[in-house]
Amino acid sequence: MQDSFKYKGMRRQLVRELKDKGIQDQRVLDAFEAIPRHFFLDNAFAEQAYTNMPFQIGSGQTISHPYTVAFQTELLEIKKGDKILEIGSGSGFQTCMLCEMGAKVYSIERHKELHMKAKLMIRKLNYMARMSFGDGYKGLPTFAPFDKVIITCGAPDIPDVLMDQLKVGGVMIIPVGEGEEQQMKRITKRSESDYNVEDLGVFSFVPMLENKVK
Repeated sequence: MQDSFKYKGMRRQLVRELKDKGIQDQRVLDAFEAIPRHFFLDNAFAEQAYTNMPFQIGSGQTISHPYTVAFQTELLEIKKGDKILEIGSGSGFQTCMLCEMGAKVYSIERHKELHMKAKLMIRKLNYMARMSFGDGYKGLPTFAPFDKVIITCGAPDIPDVLMDQLKVGGVMIIPVGEGEEQQMKRITKRSESDYNVEDLGVFSFVPMLENKVK
């Protein structure tokens, strides 16, 4: 698959739409313009890659709406060099976004097929991220603590294990709720026992499942 002038133009249009929807962080918008999102979808859906809609990527998972990806990423307030734990590598698109913005990314995926595909795509696009296959509920304690944690699937609650892997002063972005919709939360870790929680809108994600790797 090629990244033609046509697709670059479609990316610019998508960036304009994201700005109109309220995304303000220019680094997020620049990352969207830099990364060929159609590479992460089957060829048959390449034309739709730059519309604001999710797509199936296999294993019952989806690549999220561009706006949802941009919104979560903006909430992280990424600084260059931030050490970020991503729960749910999926297609690898969000991983590439974080890398493009200068983060050191540690990502975990419970579906083996998606894990392998994401690793290949990230390598193809010349990004560096530590990709792991396993249970996102457990995080990656070997590499903790992290400056930021982002969860790209709907969690029934806030996993204590992941909070333990977040630095004091760090931020977690997590959609919380069972059922079809979740409340997006930004959690700032004030101390080992004190957190500030902000509710930032309703979204829809595939569920985060514990103790299930495939």
